[in-house]
Amino acid sequence: MKNIVVGIDFSKNSYNAMKHAVAISIKTNAKIHLAWVKTAAMKTDFAVTTAANDFLDAIRKKLSQWEDECRAEAPESPVRSIILEGRPSTELCKYAANLEDSMIVMGTHGVSGFEEFFIGSNAFKTINLTTVPVLILREGIEINRDLTEILVPIDTSFETLQKIKLSVSFAKAFAAKICLLGVINPINNETKHVINIQLQHAAAMCDKANVRYEIHTVDVPGDSIPALLEYAKRLDVNLMVIMREEENDLSSVWMGAHTRQIVNNSPMPLLVIPNVNQFLLNK
Repeated sequence: MKNIVVGIDFSKNSYNAMKHAVAISIKTNAKIHLAWVKTAAMKTDFAVTTAANDFLDAIRKKLSQWEDECRAEAPESPVRSIILEGRPSTELCKYAANLEDSMIVMGTHGVSGFEEFFIGSNAFKTINLTTVPVLILREGIEINRDLTEILVPIDTSFETLQKIKLSVSFAKAFAAKICLLGVINPINNETKHVINIQLQHAAAMCDKANVRYEIHTVDVPGDSIPALLEYAKRLDVNLMVIMREEENDLSSVWMGAHTRQIVNNSPMPLLVIPNVNQFLLNK
């Protein structure tokens, strides 16, 4: 990981996102980019006037303060701030996509005195648009930023193994353990056979990277999301890695509304990986 883009709206939740970005940067020496987005609505409210200039000066001053806090906690990490203009989700994704080996860190349901930023749809728009991984921090999550247990659910889709590379990278950086969880849904011998093969591949990738891991399986007769979240609580993990599902990916457990459901209800941070194969097909 070389670049970490943090969506900033100066809310408590985006501050929490910044702190998590700093923790990752300390372990990886990645450059931190604090990104605030000036929207079209803001241009209407603050047409080209002295008041608008004063407002942007206040934003720059606040960003500078957050930069200083990042440098104080991670003195060896490069830090910069950037003011973008347009739709928050679109501009964040474009900015991150133009950086080498990047990821986005953002909160959900963050509301500030400056503007409502990452509430509801903006967070999911970012997930849907992104071509880089996104670390999602739901409002109210206060969790140890030093990763110790990383949960990687494994389903029957081919794309599910795309999660392993970045999971291994995080595990190595933090000396954390990976929990490979085979989600058996529907419960039948064919599904169990495919899951076992997937788990063998995932374990081989962990072995090659020389990271600690353990393997679990769970039979899920109905809705997979509540069962997954309950299992994550039981294992006491502090990061879960999931794939962004594609609407036409009928083989994946993580279909459509499931991403929204898991982001809205996860008690721990989520690292959402875009489907690289799907992205290449759609280009």
